[in-house]
Amino acid sequence: MKAGHSPTYLAKTALSRRSLLLFAASAVCLRFSNNIVDAKEATAPPKPNNLISPEAALKRLMEGNDGYVQGVSRRDDFKRERQVLVDGQNPYAAVLSCADSRVAPELVFGSGLGDLFVCRLAGNFVNDDTLASMEYAVAVLNTPLILVLGHDHCGAIDATIKSLHDNKPPPGHISSLVAALAPAVEVSRQQTGDTSAEATRQNVIDNVNKLKSTGPILNAAVEQNRLKVVGGLYRLDTGRVDLLS
Repeated sequence: MKAGHSPTYLAKTALSRRSLLLFAASAVCLRFSNNIVDAKEATAPPKPNNLISPEAALKRLMEGNDGYVQGVSRRDDFKRERQVLVDGQNPYAAVLSCADSRVAPELVFGSGLGDLFVCRLAGNFVNDDTLASMEYAVAVLNTPLILVLGHDHCGAIDATIKSLHDNKPPPGHISSLVAALAPAVEVSRQQTGDTSAEATRQNVIDNVNKLKSTGPILNAAVEQNRLKVVGGLYRLDTGRVDLLS
């Protein structure tokens, strides 16, 4: 006992020190817990409902198309979704579709912001740029589904048919589209029926197969059941998307 201090004073001092230590420890634990929560929030996907299996993604996509066909409109809180998606995205499906103004995948599948990763070009075919984009969707964004979406009365397909029939290349850079779509048109010429419709269907099938088999990213994801690649045809008159088996 120090001279000049009573036992009661010393007991109070020890209690105060113990309380201070407990408070400091609690503050550290609280700060650590908050850091864990902040880290979880930082890495959490912006749209948790988009974390689904390939099969569930396809089901959701087609249910959205059903609503579109029936004329059911979504009511989205775009202001809230814009804020949620500022720092990232995790789309549940990727769509390779034609650039045709009558085909808008976000509308066709009743999707909101951040739901679909869409590449559009006339003729909906795989080239280096669209392939790289789809690889990005799968490898970086963990997208579980890719849909190659063709449509009837496709101008790019019809231009290719005409060019091959007339043996005359189209003007400008349109010839690059013809070169990409020519294999599907050539196959359709060997079949009975509407050449344009057959070529449109064949083009979708060819590009689905190309995406499925291209390594090192997409074919591995398909083999590991992390990715499904499917084809579909959009019907301009009804809005219905028919999946190709």
